[in-house]
Amino acid sequence: MTMQTTTAPQAPVAPAHGRLRPLGQQEVRITGGFWGERQAVNGRNTLAHIESRLESEGWLGNFDRAAAGTLPEGRRGREFSDSEVYKYLEALAWEIGRTDDVDLEARFRAVVDRVAAAQEADGYLNTHFGREGQGARWSHLEWGHELYCLGHLFQAAVARERTRPGADDGLLAIAVRAADLVCAEFGAGARDGICGHAEVEVGLAELARATGEPRYLEQARVFVERHGRGTLGDIEWGRSYFQDDVPVREATALRGHAVRANYLAAGAADVAVDTGDDELLDALRGQWDRTVARRTYITGGQGSHHQDEAFGEDWELPADRAYSETCAGVGSVMFSWRLLLAGGDPRHADLIERTLYNVVATSPAPDGRSFFYANTLHQRVPGVPADEDATSPRASSSLRAPWFEVSCCPPNVARTLASLDAYLATSDDDGVQLHQYAPASVDTTLPDGRIVAFDVETDYPASGRIRVTSRGDAAPDEPWTLTLRVPSWAHGARLRLTPAGGSRAEEREAEPGRVEIRRAFRAGDTVELDLPMTPRISSPDSRIDAIRGCVAIERGPEVYALESVDLATAGATDVADVVLAPGARPSERDGRVWIDVMSVGGDDSATAWPYAGGVAAARDAASVSVPLVPYHEWAERGPSTMRVWIPVAT
Repeated sequence: MTMQTTTAPQAPVAPAHGRLRPLGQQEVRITGGFWGERQAVNGRNTLAHIESRLESEGWLGNFDRAAAGTLPEGRRGREFSDSEVYKYLEALAWEIGRTDDVDLEARFRAVVDRVAAAQEADGYLNTHFGREGQGARWSHLEWGHELYCLGHLFQAAVARERTRPGADDGLLAIAVRAADLVCAEFGAGARDGICGHAEVEVGLAELARATGEPRYLEQARVFVERHGRGTLGDIEWGRSYFQDDVPVREATALRGHAVRANYLAAGAADVAVDTGDDELLDALRGQWDRTVARRTYITGGQGSHHQDEAFGEDWELPADRAYSETCAGVGSVMFSWRLLLAGGDPRHADLIERTLYNVVATSPAPDGRSFFYANTLHQRVPGVPADEDATSPRASSSLRAPWFEVSCCPPNVARTLASLDAYLATSDDDGVQLHQYAPASVDTTLPDGRIVAFDVETDYPASGRIRVTSRGDAAPDEPWTLTLRVPSWAHGARLRLTPAGGSRAEEREAEPGRVEIRRAFRAGDTVELDLPMTPRISSPDSRIDAIRGCVAIERGPEVYALESVDLATAGATDVADVVLAPGARPSERDGRVWIDVMSVGGDDSATAWPYAGGVAAARDAASVSVPLVPYHEWAERGPSTMRVWIPVAT
């Protein structure tokens, strides 16, 4: 094909249609605060750490062996290890777009050169299949991940094209050759198959947007429609694992492997929006609704089965068996963001916020060099510190580890943080909408030429005050609308408009959902949103059997956890040894959240029958105030036991 690229925001998602248009990195810039600090660590430490491990594990070297014709001898890593290189390239592309870092640019080009050398003449690109001594191409669609890997390649190429249009590094050309091959191999009248791990659908749809090539969108549509027809072989967990049990438009909730499910839903949303398939889009909205209402943890985490990394049935949300894979959280953000752009429902932004603060932010350590793969809500046994030079099993959730045998999560977190500016705000024909809160600068032009420029000042979530200050004068007859999301938990929020020049401020209540201010903004006009940040107690639906009789503590968007390292004043060394005092309410002092607990009495002998006493035995004990930590900060002070859902004394 003759490659043509299209103008799009510098953002991971650029739908052809929708209620809202994403504002990209060239229009929104995070300037500090909670997320700015994490972006800085990601750019400074995490990206270098990932490349170092891709080299030491041999996953980058696989491309060199492919180019040299020596494979399969010496190949290292799982069948999908190529995808981690592509996610790393995507993260680099967004970070280069954000910072213009010349060192990262050189690293990016060097890796692309190694990938390019491994691509075959017809566009095929994979280091695990297709050569003598390896499996034949496309011979193991259930588990081979060939199309999955290419999906990540396509997303990396799109990120590069959007941040450096027309760059001469060659990555877009590599992706186009591979995508042309996929269409030839799997298009109408060709091979009737799908990948066992959805992802190529998202990559193809976005590549179609970036290049203007309709065949890629059509191929994404074909893959989406083939799901649920039993194309893949059955396995012990059933075809629901691959989302190959029920057609996408007939499903009522996300099911099976949680990452696969979210990636497929995101790709299906892309197809629905760009083809105008309202029936499919409505089906996806219904799936999101039920999944959030019945299959999602309070942290926003998804996936309650360890054996197959999968969703459970409705209300199957055990805290101590929460798998809640970090990649599933990233996939959930991808799906929710697409639905938000399509319809503007602030509930989708609410889930994004919850997932960002309590899954994505939880995975990386403060130095950005170790990660949680799974995100349990109840750690019963203190973890064992990971060997910094070793590669850890993926399902271990005791403490963060520097690398895993399946290391999908570190580069997934890296690409998310590097592109996070593009998830803060959107625009429509009449104004700008702020969905996530961070110190930021916003500069954009509406379709009719009206210029919108403002700064966001906030230390959210430390406090709930968000201050928006206009930087430009609008003509008196050119008002525009600023829309702010009011989270569903923020009952009692207040909005204040203070015009420049000392005019009297206007104040009103802001109900959960969204609040709009329409005016011809002048330089210096300020809008302040005050969100109530008093810590609150949250109780589970009684149908979630595993946590009945427990409560969780939240403050703003953050879920809090009780850690054993904070229980000395209660005379306890394990979170299992305390319960909440009757009527206890969380409070704040010294910058921390506190709650009253009581020690649990009972017989701790090895032969004691465990069904007497227990929580009830705490009734006459004295209560002690202990601090909680934001869930994303747990396990930062050494091994501990931890729980989010805390039993209440009876």
